[in-house]
Amino acid sequence: MAVTYKKLWHILLDRDMKKKDLQETAELTKYTMRKLGNDEAVTTDTLAKICRALNCTVDDIMEVLPEDK
Repeated sequence: MAVTYKKLWHILLDRDMKKKDLQETAELTKYTMRKLGNDEAVTTDTLAKICRALNCTVDDIMEVLPEDK
């Protein structure tokens, strides 16, 4: 299952935040930030941290892409 975090990056742009700001606010590691940047799977705990930090829902920060058939 493929996911994309493009919505997350748009939220950061809209709020004039940098990835580093999100990393600090949500207490994420550099490794997790790299995974997000590469649209790789992250834990639900990580998604929850981001949602709490940005006061949003999971639907606001990620999208599940349809599988190729």
